[in-house]
Amino acid sequence: MDFKDLVDVFGMTMPVLELVLRGTVMYWFLFAVFRLVLRRDTGAMGLTDFLFIVLLGDAAQNGMIGDASSATDAITLIATLVSWNVLIDWASYRFPAVERVLAPPRLCLVRDGRLDRRNMRRQFISLDELMSKVRQEGLEDLGHVKRMYLESDGEISLIRRPGKEGDA
Repeated sequence: MDFKDLVDVFGMTMPVLELVLRGTVMYWFLFAVFRLVLRRDTGAMGLTDFLFIVLLGDAAQNGMIGDASSATDAITLIATLVSWNVLIDWASYRFPAVERVLAPPRLCLVRDGRLDRRNMRRQFISLDELMSKVRQEGLEDLGHVKRMYLESDGEISLIRRPGKEGDA
């Protein structure tokens, strides 16, 4: 391996500012897509959700990297994406107003034993999926559920009605 090979690997093929700008634009676009489309946590994601992420990543790569081809270009781009992610996490932790803007609000799925089918439909949560969570909490029917929420992190949480223990 000679010096020219090292320049090909580590030399910048694009201006740093262009890579940072491309990374920033794609990060915020993907952030919006995931915020609006993929709300559930990875444990609740289906095959189509994973396929969507893989295809989205491949498509985004072309928009982010452009004609860049060196390892240094890729490192700069990855550092930009990581920086945005750390900055958002820090700002969300430090400033509750930022978290309110960036994190989706919890969504009520069951209120006093009654399904909120509109919210379930908006998030594509089936009755079977919801009842699975009810059973995981040791309950057999919705009559024992005071509230059930799709939380901002994608988890489904359940609050039992007072005095109602599981039927099992």
